[in-house]
Amino acid sequence: MRNICCYIILFFPFIVFAQYDPPAGQAGSKAIYKDSNAFVAWATGCTLNRGWQNIADTSIGKTTVGDASSIKGIPNNDVISLGDGGTIILTFSSPIFNGSGPDFAIFENGFNDGFLELAFVEVSSDGNNYYRFASISNSDTTSQYDNAANTDATKIYNLASKYRGRYGNPFDLEELKNISGLNVNQIKYIKLIDVVGSINDSFCTRDSRGYKINDPWPTPFPSSGFDLDAVGVIHDLDHTGIGVIGHNADHRYQIYPNPANDYIVIENFNTDNVIQIFDITGNIVMSKSSNINNQVDVSALPSGIYYIKINHETNSYFHKLIKL
Repeated sequence: MRNICCYIILFFPFIVFAQYDPPAGQAGSKAIYKDSNAFVAWATGCTLNRGWQNIADTSIGKTTVGDASSIKGIPNNDVISLGDGGTIILTFSSPIFNGSGPDFAIFENGFNDGFLELAFVEVSSDGNNYYRFASISNSDTTSQYDNAANTDATKIYNLASKYRGRYGNPFDLEELKNISGLNVNQIKYIKLIDVVGSINDSFCTRDSRGYKINDPWPTPFPSSGFDLDAVGVIHDLDHTGIGVIGHNADHRYQIYPNPANDYIVIENFNTDNVIQIFDITGNIVMSKSSNINNQVDVSALPSGIYYIKINHETNSYFHKLIKL
């Protein structure tokens, strides 16, 4: 029994305080550069609820930097500052869906790899109910980070943004796919909530495990708190033409006739593949794992627009289908 207890004591810290990917540019980093061709769209609008420049001294007021135009399009260092505890809800021209790998990335304007102002990330398919990515901060909380902070990115997970400016922090909807009430194939809203990085019990915010999150605080300026530069979309329903979402572009499918009436033909489709057909609300209306002569019967579907997802090995292919 004593040996078992010693084993737990020795290895438990490594289980709790796991190491995550490092800063942008280092081996193993998951950071995505702003000019990556992975991005198919960017946030188009927002609703902002500004936070305080210093939640411990509200007399100096709320943040003032940036407006709705600041977050549209590719990152350009024109930001919206959320302030202590501020929130922003981003909207998009087309719903984001759960493709292969990360589905969107968030950009902050951090000027180096250690000055990291963080935010919680939530998504919604209906605009009323929001669901948060499980966040982890293993940063030390014995002393307060200030404007000279040197946060270790390998101790941060699912908090936006753990990379310096121009590098996006990716998020994968696959992590939320089993949540009742959330349609991960119809994400219309992304909400960011500024982390108040104080380690003071009166003001602190905590990660998904209840641990305090330490980030630079206070920052009593008009640009206080998380500074949102952009949100890049990797998978959305407007970009589901012939092609691959994944890591391998060697396989291609074609679907015809399109528009279709009774059936469609999927070239190169075989019994090893699985297809799913979604309606425009993101609900699965058909799932099929085998076929005859590459034909799929769609005669029972009501007229309208659908999206076909073909799963092949580690890749997912998306096509828009018009049913007559």
